[in-house]
Amino acid sequence: MQTPQFPYALALCLAIAACDPAPPPSAAADLSAALLPRTGPNPPATPADACWADAVTPAVIETVTEQVLATPERRGPDGRVTVPATFRTVTRQSILSDRREIWFQTPCPAAMDVDFIATLQRALKARGLYPEPLTATLDGPTRQAIRAWQRPRGLNSDVLALASARALGLIAAPRPE
Repeated sequence: MQTPQFPYALALCLAIAACDPAPPPSAAADLSAALLPRTGPNPPATPADACWADAVTPAVIETVTEQVLATPERRGPDGRVTVPATFRTVTRQSILSDRREIWFQTPCPAAMDVDFIATLQRALKARGLYPEPLTATLDGPTRQAIRAWQRPRGLNSDVLALASARALGLIAAPRPE
């Protein structure tokens, strides 16, 4: 008796399709809602059991240099250029974003144990940000990967934000009440 091959072929196709990695999200999760302006030397008092870190986001200044017409060209009666135009260089700067001092919540040091750091490195490795072998230590390459994850989301820091840990799936998000 011959076994039908279709169910096996279908199962094989589904198994191969499941190995395809998920496409990257179309937009990076914005961390700006989790950033609080720093108004004093102490972090916010609430929540009471929270751990905080501070950061300074430098101002972003754009310098634009352009050539501006100083004197126009002059043409003779036959239409040929007798005196060429002259230009001058004008340089101006504009502030794209102001310098900001901020507070943001971080996972508390007690939670940042060896298992947590190893899981963090795996999550960053899965996203192509941590190319090193897993060390389970918060070393330079791990901090660089944290910054690479957070920078496009609005936080230029190598200290892991609690919102980033939640977005990476390392810490459960609070349940809405």
